[in-house]
Amino acid sequence: MMPDANTISAWEVTQELIPKLNAVEEQIESTLKAILNTHQEPDEIERYTKFWGEFQLELMMIRMNLENLFKRYHRELEAAINDPRKDILLTLDQHETIAVENARQLHNRVQRLQQKR
Repeated sequence: MMPDANTISAWEVTQELIPKLNAVEEQIESTLKAILNTHQEPDEIERYTKFWGEFQLELMMIRMNLENLFKRYHRELEAAINDPRKDILLTLDQHETIAVENARQLHNRVQRLQQKR
C-alpha cells in the first residue's frame, strides 16, 4: 500500500519527521539568537523577534498535533523503532495531516534558506 496525504509510515515518523523537525528547530533558534545578538537596529530586532515568535507558535502547533499522533499510535511507533520490519502506515486525522505537511514545509524552507547562504 502506498502512502497518501492522510497516512505516514511509523518509520518515517520516528526516523525522518521528528529528527528533521528537531534539526530545524535547532537551526532556526541558533540562527535567530546569533542575528539578535549582532543587530543593533530596533527595527531589525523587532522584525527578527516577531519572526521567532511566529516560528515558535508554528512549531508548538505542529508538536501539539504530533503529540496526539504519538498517543494514538504509541505501540506501533515503539514497535517500528525496535524492529523496522514492523513498520506500518498510520492513518492521520485532519490536524495531524496538517501538522505533518507543515513540518515538511518548514524543513524544506529551512533547507532552501541554508542553500542560499
